[in-house]
Amino acid sequence: MERTRLGASGLKVSRIALGCMSFGRMPSEPDTWGLDDEAAEPLFREAVELGIDFWDTANMYWAGSSEEIVGRAIRKYTRREDVVLATKVFFKVHEGPGGSGLSRKAVLEQIDASLQRLGTDYVDLYQIHRFDPDTPVEETMEALHDVVKAGKARYIGASSMWAWQFAKMQHAAELGGWTKFVSMQNQYNLMQREEEREMFGLLADQGVGSIPWSPLAKGRLARQWGTRTQRSANDPMAARYDGEGDRPIAEAVRRAAEARGVPMAHIALAWVLKNPVVAAPIVGPTRAGHLTDAAAALDIDLTAEEIAALEAPYTPRLPTAFS
Repeated sequence: MERTRLGASGLKVSRIALGCMSFGRMPSEPDTWGLDDEAAEPLFREAVELGIDFWDTANMYWAGSSEEIVGRAIRKYTRREDVVLATKVFFKVHEGPGGSGLSRKAVLEQIDASLQRLGTDYVDLYQIHRFDPDTPVEETMEALHDVVKAGKARYIGASSMWAWQFAKMQHAAELGGWTKFVSMQNQYNLMQREEEREMFGLLADQGVGSIPWSPLAKGRLARQWGTRTQRSANDPMAARYDGEGDRPIAEAVRRAAEARGVPMAHIALAWVLKNPVVAAPIVGPTRAGHLTDAAAALDIDLTAEEIAALEAPYTPRLPTAFS
């Protein structure tokens, strides 16, 4: 497994990240697409065998169940010091002033709750899941700085917001002498390229690494158009890639994959990986083989002609998931 620095920081991560949103169950919804410990076991083992040591979860995935499963997996299949562990804070996890958002109360309360569920005394990367318009950026950045200084996180990152919001938070940290973000977890794939307009230029200027979520467009770029899986049928976020304008993009990936004799996922991920700001796309597996396919994309060097054909069907669209 190739490794790379996360932005301009000294933190080195695997070039493919393990997305852990697939791991977790809701007690009230036992038949959802989330995987319990037993079902997730082969996926964690596959990650370890492939050398994928960058694992990403969040406090709100499956009401904290994902963090619990990830914590148990680290203790069972690897060692804490061999994993770059990341989690997130922002979305509502319970009622009350500390159950959501990025206030000082919420940040300090939720890092402790995450550490307890994960069974560790620190995370390597603590990320804000979204921008909080109801909290002064100075309050959030100072609270995150205090989390780092308390030894509960080594680095901080952000996710899915407008470029001006990210710039505002970075500037506040610089003025306050506080810890700055080293990563941006943004939505980026062949069906959603709006981050190319402003965010990627800002990240390059700031020395911030991109760790894209949904690099395969919730699987739409990894299978024939119209094919459904249990997750695509139950995950409401998958619907954002159902537009007719997306079909030509999926067909372009299919043609490129058939020409090379490889799975579609190899082509779609290779395209994401070619962006110099991208450090590690986050791949959320639901069955054995997904991570192996992702790792194989590292060996594909797309030609200029292939890139042009893959990008040609894209049309401008509104960015999504900023709130």
